[in-house]
Amino acid sequence: MVQSRPNILILMVDQFNGTLFPDGPAEFLHAPHLKALAKRSVRFANSYTASPLCAPARASFMSGQLPSRTRVYDNAAEFSSDIPTFAHHLRAAGYQTSLSGKMHFVGPDQLHGFEERLTTDIYPADFGWTPDYTKPGERIDWWYHNLGSVTGAGVAEITNQMEYDDEVAYHANRRLYDLSRGQDDRPWCLTVSFTHPHDPYVARRKYWDLYDDCPELSPTVGPIAYVDQDPHSKRLMDACDHTAFAITDENIRSARQGYFANISYVDDKIGEILDVLERTRMANNTVILFVSDHGDMLGERGLWFKMNFFEGSARVPLMMCVPGVEPRLVMQPVSTLDVTPTVAGLAGIDISTLAPWTDGEDLMPLATATGGRGPVPMEYAAEGSIAPLVGIRDGKFKLTLCDVDPPILVDLDADPQELVNLADDPAHAEVFAQLKSKALARGDLSRFDAAVRESQARRHVVYAALRNGAYFPWDYQPLQKASERYMRNHMDLNILEESQRFPRGE
Repeated sequence: MVQSRPNILILMVDQFNGTLFPDGPAEFLHAPHLKALAKRSVRFANSYTASPLCAPARASFMSGQLPSRTRVYDNAAEFSSDIPTFAHHLRAAGYQTSLSGKMHFVGPDQLHGFEERLTTDIYPADFGWTPDYTKPGERIDWWYHNLGSVTGAGVAEITNQMEYDDEVAYHANRRLYDLSRGQDDRPWCLTVSFTHPHDPYVARRKYWDLYDDCPELSPTVGPIAYVDQDPHSKRLMDACDHTAFAITDENIRSARQGYFANISYVDDKIGEILDVLERTRMANNTVILFVSDHGDMLGERGLWFKMNFFEGSARVPLMMCVPGVEPRLVMQPVSTLDVTPTVAGLAGIDISTLAPWTDGEDLMPLATATGGRGPVPMEYAAEGSIAPLVGIRDGKFKLTLCDVDPPILVDLDADPQELVNLADDPAHAEVFAQLKSKALARGDLSRFDAAVRESQARRHVVYAALRNGAYFPWDYQPLQKASERYMRNHMDLNILEESQRFPRGE
């Protein structure tokens, strides 16, 4: 088993479709570093996001609480400072905590328990992206997803997102080197969060070319006609402005090729970090956890991006390498909500008494084949919806409920492509009733809807006011203490050179 108070390295990616991670990266993916990590990890084949959108998913991942508790309903909802995160729990227990990369915190608190952030975020921290349930069907063109990401897929050697992730990896590696020098004897938790393979589907040539002959460039389930889509999928297609784009088969293949290429790009970045961890002699007492915030539909059913509970959007990769714990594949459904109680438990923190409101469960009993996990909940209340959706995965069944839409019940063993809705099937009436009861046990959908609408209304007022007159941004500004780096004249050069060297004496 892992030593007491291990170091913890969390590697997070953005919009990684979990169906491409059935037992580590799918065979066709060129991801040698993640494949090597998978061989020494516990792999959770059926892991689900708490909410299929960046900010809600990440607030839930960090707190172990669903959006109905965090009140982070969408990408412009404030993550309140009084909500404990795994960074708070670890820091209170004596860990040093730092973040390199994206976490999409909205609001003036841009740390949420992290002692230090090494980069700014890639997305805005204010209320500007607030949806409006009072205007159903409205497209807010300046920030809504559109299918230009699909028609614009291709090769580029630098983009906004590549520039960001190159910086994220650089700062993560530098922090590992700093930690290895032993100037702080506390155990550490470093969270490294990349924005790839999130669209746009644009990749560097060396990664793009890896997939020229890829057999997976076409979706398994082709486009479903708009008229035949379920109501929420229709709203997502409208939100993505689908009628403004003529999506061809070649567009689809190119977009998927760019996405797969960016998995290879981020795999290289992760490989760099794991190499530094090894070379700095810290790997033997470091837990490594790999996870994504949500998935990407990648053209399956004619849908792109996320924002629904279909497998491509809601299922995510999750694996953890724990020194002393045997690698194995776990098929039982789990959640990104489980990260906080799991990490806390590895650090010796009993979160069940410290934070009894947590919606997640410690995964170590599953990882060591000594226990199980209950049904997995999901929630969504952001753009493309007009009322909150809740979902539950229990065994082989998954149920989606929304007050304005018919329910959707699928048997994922018999119907992995989710093409047959069993909600009205008399043979599944008992299963439907049981799952519905479990899904609604956490709260009434009408109250959830009222809370979302009140939050949206408040934020629209506040945002308009704060953009009138002098503007003070909430976006994180990383501190660069240049006068304390390298050699300065308040330092002794001999002491500096010796203290900054690791290892010494070889």
